Amino acid sequence: MGGFGNSDKASEASLRNPRKKRKQRPSNKLHTKPKSAKKRKSDPTLNTDAQNATNGSESSALEALPLEPFSFFLDEFQTANDVQVSSLELDSMKGRCILGPPQSSIQDEKTLVKHIKEAFGSSWKEVLCKGKLLEGETAPGSPAVLIISTSAIRAIELLKGFRSLTQECHAVKLFSKHMKIEEQVELLKNRVNIASGTPSRIKKLIDIEALGLSRLAVIVLDIQPDVKGYSLFSLPQVRDEFWDLYKSYLHQRVVEGGLRICLFGPLQPSRTRRKKEVTSPGK
Repeated sequence: MGGFGNSDKASEASLRNPRKKRKQRPSNKLHTKPKSAKKRKSDPTLNTDAQNATNGSESSALEALPLEPFSFFLDEFQTANDVQVSSLELDSMKGRCILGPPQSSIQDEKTLVKHIKEAFGSSWKEVLCKGKLLEGETAPGSPAVLIISTSAIRAIELLKGFRSLTQECHAVKLFSKHMKIEEQVELLKNRVNIASGTPSRIKKLIDIEALGLSRLAVIVLDIQPDVKGYSLFSLPQVRDEFWDLYKSYLHQRVVEGGLRICLFGPLQPSRTRRKKEVTSPGK
């Protein structure tokens, strides 16, 4: 009988224990549930867009704000050359030196051509399409639009979008790959409306006075990154060659208001890449 009584107590204890465990499970879940899982109450006074913006404020605060083209270019210029643009130069440049949308860069060829045409107003056909060299009116070898890229391939690539404008007056390619400088000098003895090339060859042609700047009104800076992420503002050597060209022949014209800059490609700051190049061993 005593054994039977003990077995009853044991079985009764085994029945009570599971009940206690089941009661404890939900409390454990409550303790492990993160506080951030609580849903934020919607404000009925906000519309849907405003409510979404409010709910996503934490994540959006971590994202970089979009860069405005002028600020982007100014920062690249000052950082790369370790200079500070004076307040007088800044006032002259701001608001008018950048061609294109005020809040973003141009990233497709159709939009690029559209803004180039708009830059010349109603006279765009005369400036960009005509092929006759009018003595006293059109200086030979002086393009109205100059495209500056990192490579010969990119220079040719961008010219494809201008085919509709270069039927009568062909664009001139200004790079060293497969082209002798003597050939380019001969081409620049004719009327040139649009030219495209690399910084080093462009500067060399200006240095020897084969490439003129008297008609130059727009420079297109091809800042589209390559497969490795390098662009005109970050590719070693090419970057230095570009800023050398810009400081020598273009910056003063930009400040004076006679030359506008068109940025083609995403606005990706190159400052971080430059820091990595300086700190990387063996470079």
